[in-house]
Amino acid sequence: MSFHHGCSTNFFLCNQIYQCTLFFVHTMWGKIGAFILRYRIPIAIVLLLFTVFMGYMAQFVRMNYKFTGVLPQDDSAYIDYQKFISEFKEDGNMLAIGFRDERIWQLENFTKWQQLGDSLHTVAVPVTIKDGDVEREVIRNAVDSVFSAAHCYTLSRNDSLQRFDFVKLSSAIPTTQSEVDSVKEKLYSLPFYEGILYKKETHAGLMMVFVNEAIFDSNNRGDAVDQLVALCDKFSAETGIKTYISGLPFIRDETMKRVKSELNFFTLLSALICVVLLYVFFRSYKVIIIVMSVVAVGVVIAMGSIALFDYPLTALMGLMPPLMIVTSVPNCIYLVTKYHQEYKRYGNKTRALTRVVQKAGLSAFMINATTAVGFATFIFTSSDLLVHFGVIATINSMGVFVLSLIIFPIVSFYLPPPNEKHLGHLDSRWLEWTLDGLVRIVSNNRRVIYFITITLCVLGALGISLMQTTGNLVDDLPEEHRVITDLKWFEQNFNGVMPFEIMVDAKKKGQITQTKNQQKIEELQQLIAGYELHLKDTVIHPFSRSVSIVDAGKFIKQSFYGGDPERYTIIQKNEQSFIGPYVEANYNSRGMEQAFMDSTKARTRISAHVADIGTKEMDRMLRDIRPRIDSIFTPDKYDVTVTGTSIVHAKGTSYLVKDLFSSLLFGILIISVLMAIMFWSFRMVLISFVPNVIPQIMTAGIMGYLAIPLKPSTILVFSIALGISVDNTIHYLAKYRQELKFHSWKIRESALLAIRETGASMVYTSLVLLFGFGCFAASDFEGSRALGVLTAVTLMVAMFTNLIVLPSLLLSFQRSITTKSFQEPFFQIMDEEDELHYGEWEVRKQIDETPDK
Repeated sequence: MSFHHGCSTNFFLCNQIYQCTLFFVHTMWGKIGAFILRYRIPIAIVLLLFTVFMGYMAQFVRMNYKFTGVLPQDDSAYIDYQKFISEFKEDGNMLAIGFRDERIWQLENFTKWQQLGDSLHTVAVPVTIKDGDVEREVIRNAVDSVFSAAHCYTLSRNDSLQRFDFVKLSSAIPTTQSEVDSVKEKLYSLPFYEGILYKKETHAGLMMVFVNEAIFDSNNRGDAVDQLVALCDKFSAETGIKTYISGLPFIRDETMKRVKSELNFFTLLSALICVVLLYVFFRSYKVIIIVMSVVAVGVVIAMGSIALFDYPLTALMGLMPPLMIVTSVPNCIYLVTKYHQEYKRYGNKTRALTRVVQKAGLSAFMINATTAVGFATFIFTSSDLLVHFGVIATINSMGVFVLSLIIFPIVSFYLPPPNEKHLGHLDSRWLEWTLDGLVRIVSNNRRVIYFITITLCVLGALGISLMQTTGNLVDDLPEEHRVITDLKWFEQNFNGVMPFEIMVDAKKKGQITQTKNQQKIEELQQLIAGYELHLKDTVIHPFSRSVSIVDAGKFIKQSFYGGDPERYTIIQKNEQSFIGPYVEANYNSRGMEQAFMDSTKARTRISAHVADIGTKEMDRMLRDIRPRIDSIFTPDKYDVTVTGTSIVHAKGTSYLVKDLFSSLLFGILIISVLMAIMFWSFRMVLISFVPNVIPQIMTAGIMGYLAIPLKPSTILVFSIALGISVDNTIHYLAKYRQELKFHSWKIRESALLAIRETGASMVYTSLVLLFGFGCFAASDFEGSRALGVLTAVTLMVAMFTNLIVLPSLLLSFQRSITTKSFQEPFFQIMDEEDELHYGEWEVRKQIDETPDK
């Protein structure tokens, strides 16, 4: 007796707690709606002031011109790179200008080539500096030095001072052809420059432009790159010699210019698409005004929040404004539809607006929460790039919910109520026909549905097996872009321009200059020079000519012996005593130790450039070449670090893909918890994921069949789409549960009615998302294009799976899935037909009775 009595008591207490919670939730949302309408003017003023403030902050958004923000700071590749640049200079500050034309050695052309290098020195940009508390603008040169056939040096032995004098090959602008021929002859007699400044057999040449690192890594760079490119194009126009430009400063600048232009373009395009769709759906300019008010404020706040957090604007962050537009419009459509339904029912605008907040508030909150979770998963990665995106997207996706809940009732309050024309979409014929068709399919063709679904999943799984992970430094740019075409030219003529560095630590002071170690460095350079990489049906040499302290020593030895090319060899031990004093003098005066070797002569660098071969091939190459390096420099005596921007980018891409998979699983877990809280049924949580996992499988399969690689930009599809597509599931299951209550637990009737009741908003929002994300197909960035199109496909498939597969599963399994716990969830989500009026008398009491306009 006591046992049963205790159970009854516990059940009674749980039920009372549940009822109190239910009462509190509905009363709370009702009071929120009343509060917004009653204090609409001060709330609108506060929101306006906040929007103005965020708009002011938006002008301070800074650009990101570096490629090293993907790796976490505790990753070994990141640590190695930081160690390298602390010892030597950063490797990404060289811009290369190339040509392949024998006419360069004609007097007029060579003169203009030399003048081009001189004029590049004059490129300057305004820089804002702080002088105490005062900011002032000064002009700074954007170029530190220029190195080319017309600007390079030879060494002249000075016995009186026991040093070498640096002598320009072309000390002045030549006036005769014989002077140019003399420069050419001297250059070709210096093996140090072979493969660096010239290729004798192909007549290809380079001009290396070393830019000011501090300026080019900040917004202070201004139009410096545009000035450099304009000068090169002017040279080509005057001489007929085509020039090619590459290097990280050029690639970074062109990429960020695209980011800025696309941010503006797609913000306007996505807004225009939403305006057109809203008019098609609702035939009401009032709806457009309301929704676009939310959109405009949301975009301004999103940009302001980026500046407020001091996050840089990256290609990924540049998606934020159009992404906010695309995700906020469906939210508003949901509220507009509710408002029109309530107004049609009661004919009173004030009451309808209050009930929209009361009845749709919690539902809209949970729907936005699941979308936010899709973005929030990025916060738990180790990549600053993704963390920044996740923080901004999460905050603003929930911020859009708050904005719509505030702006929608306030703006609607001052607009005339909807008329019969505006309410016509509730009885749209084409929509009724579509929903009737879906009901018939679910009622009569469930076996066909399962067969098609299973077949598509199997095909998707096969496609997944074909997926590949890759990531090139410039793979998001269009093939015809100058960055791509010029980069390919450099890879064909000089094997690449992406920095690749090897740092050797001999662990003992002065060891690097020892002859045995010089020979090891030379052996390593020969390994790099002869390395072959097999790519499908081709074999390439991925490395450019490397440069090291050994090459500098050979150059010095050749100069010591009067410039004899045969003397371009390693300084032997017996030669060090009489060449050494000359070397030491020049090291101290020209800072050569900073370029090739540290001050203790224990560490040195071997610098090369590598082709942009992609993440997968880079990993394979490193796995292959590392044991060969260790065979030369044994790990017990030497510490060898392979690094450089190319390595950091490759490692970062691989890390990012792995990290995103983990975040996707975490997102699934969090959304599962939210679904469990809402529906209080573990079985329902499992079945609710079926219609959301199927689109993911199909999208991944499409990527495999179409050879769309798995990389940071494309893997974002899965997390974003999951967070948004779950919204449809919540809509449907909430309505299904509600129909169960009103139709005496008749599962079949409830499942089919839920299709009719929720289908309209699902179709409307899915079409907005389809066209909103689909507009990114016009992007010049391959990653943005793939992200938009794949997300659009995923969400459209999710709409059909939620309206066809989910109801079919509910009908097929019926009571084994729909349990009593599902009938009584922890959180009750009110909907159209729910006539609970908890606290309504209190709500009405607070609202200023204003006649409808």
